[in-house]
Amino acid sequence: MRRSFRQDACMAAEPRLWALARRLQATAQTGLEFNANEYDRERYELVGKIAAELMAAHCDTPIETFQKMFDGQEGYATPKVDVRAAVFREGKILLVREAADGLWTMPGGWADVNDSPREAVEREVREESGFLSRVTKLAAVYDRAKHPHDPPLPFHVYKMCFICEIIGGEATPSRETPEVGFFAPSALPPLSISRILEFQIHRMFEHLKNPSLATDVD
Repeated sequence: MRRSFRQDACMAAEPRLWALARRLQATAQTGLEFNANEYDRERYELVGKIAAELMAAHCDTPIETFQKMFDGQEGYATPKVDVRAAVFREGKILLVREAADGLWTMPGGWADVNDSPREAVEREVREESGFLSRVTKLAAVYDRAKHPHDPPLPFHVYKMCFICEIIGGEATPSRETPEVGFFAPSALPPLSISRILEFQIHRMFEHLKNPSLATDVD
């Protein structure tokens, strides 16, 4: 029996320990921002160190790497935003190969400060594939932690997936994305599952075929 979108979305979410460690880090970061009491600050710093230890215990990354990463975070802790573009041509989806891992994904990345969501995703398409694009629909807002992306990340991430149309340009690889191609849903290449999952790509095809579908929201 074919699973529904909601059932697929809830399969194999990230480890509970990792999610708890990330919550501790966010609590420590926010506490340090709003509390001037010396003793409370020491407690929040300790909470942050515990979060780093928990994450390091779950992978091969040293505790010091997480601590340095967390030390660079200030202010009220909020999710980060990853934008992804579903760009189609002749029934195939545009994918780029990431130099970092040699695997394929929809064009995208972190949204930059001062970019609107539309500007962010259209910029990513241009920089990673060479195509000029225009957003036509917000197809999905995924909570990365609720899907089987690997590896888990130390920060909470919302993934915004947009349907886009090509309005110009041509396939142009970049240093970060050395290959660009269009793929049918039945012939997808090996995917960078840290960035995109197969069911998410198939969901984009469903939105293309049925533009009246409501935006998927976790």
